[in-house]
Amino acid sequence: MKLYFMGIGGTAMGNAALLARAAGHEVLGADAGVYPPMSTVLAEAGIKVHEGYSAQRLEQLAPDLVVIGNALSRGNPEIEWLLESRMLKFTSLPALLHDQVLAGRRNLVICGTHGKTTTTAMAAFLLRENGRDPGYLIGGVPLDPPTGSHLGNRADPFVIEGDEYDSAFFDKRSKFIHYAPHIAVLNNLEFDHADIFRDLQDVQRTFRHLVRIVPRNGFVVLNGDDEGLRTLGEMPWTQVVRVGLAESCDVRIMDFAETPAGASFGLQWRGRRWGRVEWGLAGLFNARNAAMAATAASLALDRANPTALALTPLARFRGVKRRQEFLVSTPELAVIEDFGHHPTALAETLLSLRARFPGHVIHAAFEPRSNTSRTKVMQTGFVRALALADEVYLGAVARPEKMTADERFDPEAVAEFLETQGVTTHTAPTNRELLEKLRAGTAPGPRPRLVVFFTNGSFDGIIADYARGPAGPLS
Repeated sequence: MKLYFMGIGGTAMGNAALLARAAGHEVLGADAGVYPPMSTVLAEAGIKVHEGYSAQRLEQLAPDLVVIGNALSRGNPEIEWLLESRMLKFTSLPALLHDQVLAGRRNLVICGTHGKTTTTAMAAFLLRENGRDPGYLIGGVPLDPPTGSHLGNRADPFVIEGDEYDSAFFDKRSKFIHYAPHIAVLNNLEFDHADIFRDLQDVQRTFRHLVRIVPRNGFVVLNGDDEGLRTLGEMPWTQVVRVGLAESCDVRIMDFAETPAGASFGLQWRGRRWGRVEWGLAGLFNARNAAMAATAASLALDRANPTALALTPLARFRGVKRRQEFLVSTPELAVIEDFGHHPTALAETLLSLRARFPGHVIHAAFEPRSNTSRTKVMQTGFVRALALADEVYLGAVARPEKMTADERFDPEAVAEFLETQGVTTHTAPTNRELLEKLRAGTAPGPRPRLVVFFTNGSFDGIIADYARGPAGPLS
């Protein structure tokens, strides 16, 4: 089959295109801009990528099926031609994955407001390290496993990141509804994606739809400590395994500790010792991600004896790029990039960094860029989270012209409140001007400095420029 991916430069779309190519399909696509590393990976796989969108070109290419990414909307010339001409079949990415990749597989679908990408990578890594060849599709760039997508052996599970965001402009169901879960992993449930969900109850509704399609011989693996997930109620149609700190959990996280040398924790399965993990990943949140991933992977392999899954490989797990990723690490300065764009994620990371770097001054730079974080919906939550830093740098609000002043995130108001809490806060009209303030504010002093950048975007390139040093961009 000849498949044409619209928006092929996105991480999920690009990795799905690679899966389709590995399955033997002829694959090509288009995007408004494709950059490394995805451009390099697609080229190495022999996938032709066209720059921009053209109805005439699409008609000439005449693919058997057009896959439309959820970032594309009405007004796109190719979409308008598809709708007017009805000459070519089209589908969403989740629907394609359901039909071409997930059908007939035992699927582990990793869901939740936070931690999906890391938990998906961990589950795939653990299955591989325990002698299996799982398929997987990860919505990021993992360091382990070595690629973001893999078809694997059809007799082994398929691990996929299950996003609650909508599927396409013509299909407003959450992506994870398409993914035919045998095991649904629910990390947590909070309000997010204010552009498509009305409120927390609306998010809970789509999660209820997800758990309703888990079969009776499958499992829902959920965070037993999460208040949001408790609202889902009982699930008598399937098997539920709870993971967490509470004594009532089936899988318990025991004796978590974090020091500058790293973190450690133990796992118990219904009172039986499973194993202990000592590793370099930060925070209780990552220990929880690991417990969720290990539980799902173990149930996929041997429900009679889940503790047969070896946990020792987690000591070698390196994580995912842009998730607490160190760009600079010297005794005087540490620079970290993090994909955090929700108040809970920022708070958990900052608490972990306090334990890891007890003598450092922590400088937090935050870019309000996601469709939710750039609004006022979670502004109070961001204030509470950023107050955990010693000094805060607030980036320019992305696409401010798309909102009224009453709707969008207000850096000046946030800065004013943080100052009353004793947190020195800086704002600037552009991210480039913020970079200069950050360089001046983090000059060498009597205490070492830790600078963490929180954004789900590029921060207009200032992260790499800061990490390169005061000389600015390399020529």
